[in-house]
Amino acid sequence: MKFGGSSLADASRIDHVAQLIKSQIGLGNRPAAVVCSAMGKTTNNLLNAGDFALEGRVNVDALRTLHLATIDEFELGEHLRTEINSLLDELENMLSGVKLLQELSPRSLDMLVSFGERMSIRIMAARLNQIGVPAEAYDSWNIGMLTDSNFGDATVLPSAPETIRKIFADKIDPNTVAIVTGFIAHDPNGKITTLGRGGSDLTATTIGAACELDEIQVWKDVDGIMSCDPRMVPEAVPISSVSFEEASELAYFGAKVLHPIAMMPAMRKRIPVRVKNSYNPEHPGTVIKNREEGRLVTAITCKRDVQLIDISSTRMLGAYGFLSTVFTAFEKNKLSVDVLASSEVSVSLTLDKKHSVYSGHSLCDDLREVADVKVKNNKAIITLIADVTRSSEVLATVFQVFMRQGIEVEMLSQGASKVNISFIVKDDEVVDAITYLHACFFEDNCLIEMPCPSPEEEYAREFQP
Repeated sequence: MKFGGSSLADASRIDHVAQLIKSQIGLGNRPAAVVCSAMGKTTNNLLNAGDFALEGRVNVDALRTLHLATIDEFELGEHLRTEINSLLDELENMLSGVKLLQELSPRSLDMLVSFGERMSIRIMAARLNQIGVPAEAYDSWNIGMLTDSNFGDATVLPSAPETIRKIFADKIDPNTVAIVTGFIAHDPNGKITTLGRGGSDLTATTIGAACELDEIQVWKDVDGIMSCDPRMVPEAVPISSVSFEEASELAYFGAKVLHPIAMMPAMRKRIPVRVKNSYNPEHPGTVIKNREEGRLVTAITCKRDVQLIDISSTRMLGAYGFLSTVFTAFEKNKLSVDVLASSEVSVSLTLDKKHSVYSGHSLCDDLREVADVKVKNNKAIITLIADVTRSSEVLATVFQVFMRQGIEVEMLSQGASKVNISFIVKDDEVVDAITYLHACFFEDNCLIEMPCPSPEEEYAREFQP
């Protein structure tokens, strides 16, 4: 079981999660490990404290208040209070060093943010023991979580899963719940690292896969994965299950799901990952598993405020190397492409909003040596996670809806993954577009008549090898 910062925001949430774990054990679902993030906004507060230290100010009062007040709320005892105060004093001393040296390296930054998880697991373990659940806190390196030395974005070492398996098998009492720090680890030199992309979810899936557990549960603040963003379409519904590939595409195109890197350990060992709501534990959530039977559309997601770049060159007609030239320019300028459509002499592609390109940008200068370049702003990517073997049905519905509503598609891309179809539209049309499509694919309330497959197509789909 893994719990994020919002699930552990304060004393009442710590107690809620502790009682939730106890109730799950009562139902026969004893977790081998519980992975915890830092409490609430602690990680952000630690980063801010680092910035303040560089400016000459050292202050951890808010962090001290949050953690000590939680201990006092439950009367968890002087031993824990001393342990947490010791960590806070160590944090304060570190920040004083940052203030004096006027330096906060990636290695120091990883050590700085580690204090949040190290305090939260000790409080959680103490609360569980207090309510009758045997628990012990472990910094992740003590259960074998080792990474390389790429501070800020470390990679789990290939040897780590076997080490984790042996420690859980030989050294951890199966009747005791191991409460483990998420997000942080050690490198081979014993220095603290952070996992970057994937974070605490990756800690949970690495442990679950190493121990070959029957399920990995990631507890968030929503009822699993939704058919689309409920802030955009209030009629969004939870999805009971998706494949790992579908979940990866959803995450890449903007949905708040596990990062694709975090899913890899579970996917390799074919262990299902269940996304559940800590505020609504009775809801079954969404299961991410190895294979999912084809629905016409599984979910709709979007990326907003992206740029569309059109690159065309009749000069390269019949010549080798046009695409090579284009992508060499993107590599040189360290720009990552979202979606793409191409022909022999033209390429249209989108860039994430964090990569801003303008007419005088060096990318445009590089490309203009071989092509005409147009940069269009204020675009959005609408992505349908769909059964691409039935793409004609999907596209027929989408284009009829868009034609009826006067929404122009500026680019279309069908992903090589075989589970996504993406459309580029104007950013100010994206909410209407998704609302109308959601009504068709999920609400049985389409403003057009949905295309129906023939009996022969239905038969072929049901009985195909």
